[in-house]
Amino acid sequence: MRRPRVKPEHRAYRTVDGHVRIGSVVHGIGAEVKDPDGWVWTLVEAMDGTRTGADVVAEVSRRHPHLRLPAEDIVQAMTDLTAAGYVEDAGAVPPPELSERERERYGRGMTLMRWMDLQPRQNPWEPQLRLRRARVLLVGVGGTGGAAARDLVASGVGRLHCVEPDVVELSNLNRQTLYREQDLGTPKIDAALRALRALNPHTTVTGERREVRGPADLEDLLTGTHGNLGPATSGNLATATSGNLGPATADGFGPSASGRPASGGSGTSVRGGSVAGPRYDVLLLAADRPAAIRRWANQVCLATGTPWAEAGYRGPLVSVGMFRPGRSACWVCLRDAEAERRDLRLAPGQDEDVASPRMPWNPVNAVTAGLSGSLLAHAALALLCDVPRMDAGCRFGLNLMMPGDPVMQRTPRRPHCPACGTKPSTKRAVPAPEPAAPAPAPEVPAADSDTTAPVPEPAVPAAEPAAPAPDPNTTAPVPEPAVPAADSDTTAPAPDTTAPAPDTTAPAPASAPPPPSGGASS
Repeated sequence: MRRPRVKPEHRAYRTVDGHVRIGSVVHGIGAEVKDPDGWVWTLVEAMDGTRTGADVVAEVSRRHPHLRLPAEDIVQAMTDLTAAGYVEDAGAVPPPELSERERERYGRGMTLMRWMDLQPRQNPWEPQLRLRRARVLLVGVGGTGGAAARDLVASGVGRLHCVEPDVVELSNLNRQTLYREQDLGTPKIDAALRALRALNPHTTVTGERREVRGPADLEDLLTGTHGNLGPATSGNLATATSGNLGPATADGFGPSASGRPASGGSGTSVRGGSVAGPRYDVLLLAADRPAAIRRWANQVCLATGTPWAEAGYRGPLVSVGMFRPGRSACWVCLRDAEAERRDLRLAPGQDEDVASPRMPWNPVNAVTAGLSGSLLAHAALALLCDVPRMDAGCRFGLNLMMPGDPVMQRTPRRPHCPACGTKPSTKRAVPAPEPAAPAPAPEVPAADSDTTAPVPEPAVPAAEPAAPAPDPNTTAPVPEPAVPAADSDTTAPAPDTTAPAPDTTAPAPASAPPPPSGGASS
């Protein structure tokens, strides 16, 4: 690391008791460091991007001569703060793969990912590059899917292939914001592709008008073949309307002119054996029919090793579920665990559907549909870029009736799950995002030479994740651990973004049982 700098979004401040808080006041990001001698504060001030690592060490030593600090201790503190995700290299050169225009377009998004990213990186543009190289299959382009597609295209996803069978109807226009009055009667896929392509010319957007009638259809969309999931249903691929499909791409990942995804990709179909590997990095499910479509998606993604997410709404409840086959609970694990947890106090002979009735129409507006779609896009970014780093095998969301009562469902993988309950899968056609390359440690001259000394193993300054909302009139004592990487694998309660310290209020208990998964999304 040439010129270490505390990320602007993680700028440190001092507390009334002399501690150093770094990483902002957002729960899950911030940490607090005890600093009785004041040199840690000098260190974070010196890491402003104008100095080399050696210059930072010299500045801290110059400002605190009476402490006789070993250079190794200062270097270790820099190393720990870097490993925790708070420090970047101000001298990093933007990757040439991103044009100047793209960097300007995606600059604000890069800074948000930098804020949420607690992994050391050589370049803050790495997550954006992952997104640019990503291939996403989206099934359903209604209220939820349209919002997810819009957000992904605006964010800079590399390739998006959309699947939708319906035409635009007047009743869609209160929440399906990709469509306009002039689109009435038009296949949604045509109108969606026009809107999405106009939004960002740097993203390849393709699509087909197609209905999913069984797991074989989803397998065909992911792999272009029918492996061991049975034959595809006949008549499920409507004739593509003119102009809605681009030419097949050179690497075989785009759709062919026939309306099916082009052949190719990372796997080979074995008839009667394993399913071909997917040609997409993530499947996003935003369709609510047929009723079994989530179960089919779970089945196909387990077979192909494809990470996936699904989202929807049930009245004022908006949620998204995200899954990594072989590495997290699957959709069936989560659904069965939630069914066991809920106590609906049903009278004998009653099905649980009576507690959350389904109607011929979807009670929805642009807010609930848009929120569910944006949460779906957020889950996709986490699966593709590993920012923020989130546990899969969970469902999270909002209860718009009670903002303090967030939806959070999580379960470990269930050994006896009928869908995935064997030993953890060793086959992954699509690997999870690889860990970021560690940022180089700050370079510091060895004591007796002009060469760069290796960074010693830590004896670390005391630090801990920022305490949850202390009483403003008292200061809680802080234990003395090493500077940790903030725990980004857990889901934090809704942050207090206005208070000068992290919100310590525990999440309110659920006021009512959360709904079963599988809300509407159209």
